[in-house]
Amino acid sequence: MDGVGFRYPGRDWIFQGVSFCVAPGSVTAVLGPNGRGKTTLVRCAAGLLKPQEGEVRSDGMVGYVPQAHGGSFAFRAFDMVVLGRVRQIHVFGTPSRGDRVAAIDAMERVGIADLRDRQFPTLSGGEQQLVLIARAIASESPVLALDEPTMGLDLRNQAQILSLLRKLVTDGIAVLLTTHHPDHALYLADSVVLMMGPDDIRTGAADEMLTDTALSALYDIEVQTLDYRQNGLDQRAIITRYDDRLKRREQ
Repeated sequence: MDGVGFRYPGRDWIFQGVSFCVAPGSVTAVLGPNGRGKTTLVRCAAGLLKPQEGEVRSDGMVGYVPQAHGGSFAFRAFDMVVLGRVRQIHVFGTPSRGDRVAAIDAMERVGIADLRDRQFPTLSGGEQQLVLIARAIASESPVLALDEPTMGLDLRNQAQILSLLRKLVTDGIAVLLTTHHPDHALYLADSVVLMMGPDDIRTGAADEMLTDTALSALYDIEVQTLDYRQNGLDQRAIITRYDDRLKRREQ
């Protein structure tokens, strides 16, 4: 993304001057408060929205993974994944054997082959999210753009999604995701985009950008990072001072 800016007609800029690159085999996490434009930014990266300023370039198709919100149509999980092949299927065509094989391979890669014949609306939130990720993988896109992939999931399912994304990155896929969890960015991301304001978008290496000062300013609440060692490796964790925020509101 090079100098990208977006706004809806007749409204103020949501963001301007956004520039960063997601390299193959890396993760870039976008963080910011609600309403700051994270989803809009990722949709611009995926080609679903056209920015008014700047340019978005990619070496191939971008697979978009939205937030899982159930579904009103009773598609099988397998059929949902096959939809990821729509760009390879000719107009008025039907999925080929190759398309079906790609869908099966994607489901096996994500670990949900056993959900093949389940109706998508009957799946849990975590299972639905995995189906949507498999759909993006089936498209054979070198870049995945995910909008809050762990939203609404319990800790176990969050860990499953993060572990899966790490595996995809080791295969050379470039991952761009939004998250409300700075600790997920600490665990997964190589670089981050901090959406401080419409004209204040900060980018850089995750270990340099995710500081106490930056996160506290981003969320308007005191945030601290804690360094520790686990299995011989240096690690960092996020601590949020909820009581501090309540005291400031009372004052």
